[in-house]
Amino acid sequence: MDKGVFVSAFTNGDIFVGETLGTAALILLGGGVCAAVTLKKSKAQNAGWVAITFGWGFAVMIAAYMVAPKSGAHLNPAVTLALAVKSGDWSHVPLYLGSQLLGAMIGAVLVWLTYLGQFQANEEPTLGIFSTGPEIRNPIQNLLTEIIATMVLCMAILTQGLTVNGSLSGIGVLITAFTVVGIGLSLGGPTGYAINPVRDLGPRIVHSLLPIPNKGGSDWSYAWVPVVGPVIGGLLSGLLYKGLF
Repeated sequence: MDKGVFVSAFTNGDIFVGETLGTAALILLGGGVCAAVTLKKSKAQNAGWVAITFGWGFAVMIAAYMVAPKSGAHLNPAVTLALAVKSGDWSHVPLYLGSQLLGAMIGAVLVWLTYLGQFQANEEPTLGIFSTGPEIRNPIQNLLTEIIATMVLCMAILTQGLTVNGSLSGIGVLITAFTVVGIGLSLGGPTGYAINPVRDLGPRIVHSLLPIPNKGGSDWSYAWVPVVGPVIGGLLSGLLYKGLF
């Protein structure tokens, strides 16, 4: 096990395919549990916050196991940035970020198609299925919450060390998935724990475009918080790791 990050171990094609496919799977399963719990005429309606947190944890686990050998399974710009700060290798960062955003948008469309009948019968705003929002709208507080929660995620990944091809080990993926569950249960209450810029931005874009009845607005005035917060959290995590370990 080596604590370096060998992003160059993956080809451009592998990164594009792995991150697009993996992030699409992440959002399909994570957004899917939000749809299942929220939409009327869903068998899981009102299953609650615990179902959502475990649904997102399983989404991370499945998506990461699926594509870790292909791209390292970053699936999150905050993780990509933290790893780049840690390693000093920024050469593939734009490709990772672009692929993740594309995958997140594809995943959001797949959630819509999976629950198409429920969306067609929808009578309430649906943004919460696609993106996060604060319980108390205070941009500074909300930003700080996202920074702190993202730092927990990124530090948990950075301190595990990576395999020689630049990905988490099998047990590392499992630990990360449970970390996401823990973040949701402990830190997710104020903002819904985006902890991933494309997890929020990609589906928010899709929500604004889809022909969903009574869907409500896409709340673009808040959209910067779940993007900027995780980006800052990822960068700070990389710097903190370099300073302490």
